[in-house]
Amino acid sequence: MSIRKSLNVRAAAATGALLALPSLAHAEDALSSGDTAWMLTATALVLFMTIPGLSLFYAGMVRAKNGLSVMMQCFAITSLMTVLWAVIGYSIAFGGEGAYWGGLDKMFLAGVGVDTLSGTIPETVFMTFQMTFAIITPALIVGAFAERMKFSAMMWFMAIWLLLVYAPIAHWVWGDGGWLGGKGVLDFAGGTVVHINAGIAGLVAALVLGKRKGYPGTAMPPHNLILTVVGAGMLWVGWFGFNAGSELAADGTAGMAMAVTQIATAAAALAWMFSEWLLHGKPSVLGIASGAVAGLVAITPASGSVGPMGALAIGAAAGVGCFIAAVKVKPMLGYDDSLDAFGVHGIGGIIGALLTGVFCAPSLGGAGFADGVDSIGTQVGIQFVGIIATLVYTLIATFIILKVLDALIGLRVTEEEETEGLDLSQHDERAYNL
Repeated sequence: MSIRKSLNVRAAAATGALLALPSLAHAEDALSSGDTAWMLTATALVLFMTIPGLSLFYAGMVRAKNGLSVMMQCFAITSLMTVLWAVIGYSIAFGGEGAYWGGLDKMFLAGVGVDTLSGTIPETVFMTFQMTFAIITPALIVGAFAERMKFSAMMWFMAIWLLLVYAPIAHWVWGDGGWLGGKGVLDFAGGTVVHINAGIAGLVAALVLGKRKGYPGTAMPPHNLILTVVGAGMLWVGWFGFNAGSELAADGTAGMAMAVTQIATAAAALAWMFSEWLLHGKPSVLGIASGAVAGLVAITPASGSVGPMGALAIGAAAGVGCFIAAVKVKPMLGYDDSLDAFGVHGIGGIIGALLTGVFCAPSLGGAGFADGVDSIGTQVGIQFVGIIATLVYTLIATFIILKVLDALIGLRVTEEEETEGLDLSQHDERAYNL
């Protein structure tokens, strides 16, 4: 009886092992409820970054007569990008393999159903998560041309820019077969795809539209810094979905991404604050809020690759670097980047992308170089290639889009409309009825 029992136990164990083999082999293809729950949360957090976070952050920094216009632009961009992403943008970025684009096989979300997976999460969740990135990236550009672009021109520009600039670059870095990803460019959550991309586009837009009426001689202080600080706080909180969510799983890498995001942001906020305090005699509320955003930007490409001390260094570098770009370089060169979209996102993204190549080194506490890379110098060189490719393509494409639109419909409001304010001239509404 005991021998028979033993044989049965061994047979059951062997059968169990055999049955387990397929599940082990396909473990990566199995739906994970834990990963899915985290990614649903992360997706909501990234959407929260744009509406209401970025909307409030920008609205508080413009003059009172333009506050509603900025919020309207962010809200309309959220709606427009959502529709375009579902119709064609997702397919261009993630529809299939290719060096430069994903093709059109997933137009109108063809083949994206209840049961289709992307790794361990539903493809619907992955698609929507990436949609929130496609929403916030164009919205960031608003800060560069705030207070002077026609609403109709803004809508046309953002629609074309998403499809011709953002979606292809997203594929270059993150898509199957993308040429920058294949070269080993490390961009965990969007330093290149989101921030350098939006920052350069913003700079081009500011230059093409020209300066605001009266700039720089007329004072144009933020009308409500409380809104700006509330918006910055929402961005900080939402950014955990942005960075930790980019792991697409609830695991140790996501945990480290969350930790380094917090550390870098705090370091950058303090670095900007102390830089301003030292040079101007007093620390400002706008300064510490801007510094925090600079840290969030810079740690974005590095968040899945660096350790805590690397994050500390990246945050400090971004706080000082973006402060210099926004407060010193911009006035010296004379361009009117209204809300420092380039100074914070462009410069912060470049700092973060380059330093990712340094602090990803295992010897400095990082997670390691890209496949086939064995030194800091080589990885930094690859990061530089990604920066230059994004910068050149975005600069040229954005310039062409803007010039064509300017010729066809005009980009800028009239002087009278600008003096009146975009709230009234574009939307016939006021933010404040006093």
